[in-house]
Amino acid sequence: MMQENPSMDAHPWFKFYDKHVPKSLDYPRMTIYQMLEDARRKFPANTATIFYGARHTYSELGARVDAFAAALKNLGISQGDRVALMLPTSPQFVIGYFAILKLGAIVVPTNPLYVERELEHQFNDSGAKAVVCLDLMFGRIKNIWKKTKLQYVIITSMAEEMPMIAKVVFKWRLRKQGVKSQVENLPGVLWFKDLLKTPPDNITDAASHDDIAMLQYTGGTTGISKGVMLTHRNMVANVDQNVIWRAPDIEPGKNTVLCVLPFFHVYGLCSMLCYIRVGAAMVLLPRFDVNETLKALHKYRPQLFAAVPTILVAINSHPRLSEYKLDSIKSVNCGAAPLPVEVMEQFEKKTGAVILEGFGMSETSPGLHSNPYLGPHKAGSVGIPMSDTDAKIMDLETGERELPMGEAGELVVRGPQVMKGYWNRPDETAACLRDGWLYTGDIARMDSDGYFYIVDRKKDMIIAGGFNIYPREIDEVLFEHPKVKEAVSVGIPDQYRGETVKAYIVLKDGETATEKEIIDFCRERLTRYKVPTQVEFRPELPKTLVGKILRRALREEEMKKSAAEEAKSPSERMQ
Repeated sequence: MMQENPSMDAHPWFKFYDKHVPKSLDYPRMTIYQMLEDARRKFPANTATIFYGARHTYSELGARVDAFAAALKNLGISQGDRVALMLPTSPQFVIGYFAILKLGAIVVPTNPLYVERELEHQFNDSGAKAVVCLDLMFGRIKNIWKKTKLQYVIITSMAEEMPMIAKVVFKWRLRKQGVKSQVENLPGVLWFKDLLKTPPDNITDAASHDDIAMLQYTGGTTGISKGVMLTHRNMVANVDQNVIWRAPDIEPGKNTVLCVLPFFHVYGLCSMLCYIRVGAAMVLLPRFDVNETLKALHKYRPQLFAAVPTILVAINSHPRLSEYKLDSIKSVNCGAAPLPVEVMEQFEKKTGAVILEGFGMSETSPGLHSNPYLGPHKAGSVGIPMSDTDAKIMDLETGERELPMGEAGELVVRGPQVMKGYWNRPDETAACLRDGWLYTGDIARMDSDGYFYIVDRKKDMIIAGGFNIYPREIDEVLFEHPKVKEAVSVGIPDQYRGETVKAYIVLKDGETATEKEIIDFCRERLTRYKVPTQVEFRPELPKTLVGKILRRALREEEMKKSAAEEAKSPSERMQ
């Protein structure tokens, strides 16, 4: 609940809350596992998951969770132990997630694309006792196993959860690609499908709502990956904040939803928990493919799904979009990266859906802000703070002076969804959690209505000739160009200005453009010092698996180029 007596002056956003959204919620003292039990009790015969056509009810899902929890208990997994889930969005992830939590253990969601160095860091930092992974990933685990505290590697296959026809096609494609299972019969290697045969053990939920539920590792885009400690209380609060916010679209036990975001990412995971909270049927896609996504939207007619801007860009740009029926979609949550206004307007026009742009982060379970469902939507704004969420803008220099409306500074927040801290990192926890407020590292501003605008990350800000330049503003202009499909701007070293702006662009299919054309376009729309001085066209941009463009990776490329150039002799530079 709100920590102070709220006033309209201090919280101008309250007047834009939809009528169904209270300023403060009465949160249940429940664990995450109890959310599944609640859905299992209310909607036992309802479909819980759909995976390549294979369906399981909430009753069946609950029984499988019980069996896997019993198996983990037999392996010695108990309260406080850490278990990694290195899986794509799949039934196995859902089963493993709730089984681990039922034992009072801690889930460590792990990106299946991580290389050995990243896996070794995450497993050692968390002290994971076991990992559940796909058979095709075993080689990476095997190579680092002895360097970690892992006792068990539990193997599953995507094909295990597919119906027969899909299973045959899947295996045929793997053979055609020359992909083979890397699993070896080593001590500690177990099969997920065998563990699901374990008789239930009448295990009662061992966790308390104040216990740590997850170590959600930051994506590595902000430096060394850190484990964010999220409690059951954090996640349950954020689920209820989101469910209440979107109540007009929710009919408990009747919704069908599309899950295309990875569950190992906190945004995808919270979406999954929201859907289970209301007994929805979840159509699971293990990765984003625009053709498969459009087929699923057409076939299953979901009312809701969560997305990132790159997904919406891909749908907008699909050459046969008109062949798919998308009119079932009522609303789409969009976050994880800035949403260009042009992309939002195109999607809403083509589908009739409402896009609710919001903002969150791993450290906040993740939701903080959203545009109201029924109230005013402001293009380019991440909306207003959700129930029980306080936010303010502080000066960038000291972080101690609150700034007036309209000025850009660091976004600082507090609420029941804010993390407990960073795992085994008390100094970094103290640096960003001050007097109950989380210093987000994001530059933002608030308008007179209490709507917030993310200007940029503090670390992404470009300083050119003494001017502060926010890349997102440039990105918005680039997206207005009719030939541009994707775009991102970064600061690169410049001997005279310190930094200058470089734009990376992916053109729409069949389009051509020149550097001069893009720069001239920007000159008409930006102050001179903000205009890119260089433009590079690429077939694709580096992204995280959730679809966030890796601005940092591009910046590192440029730093290496600059260092190599500096190392050359004067005569070499002139060649």
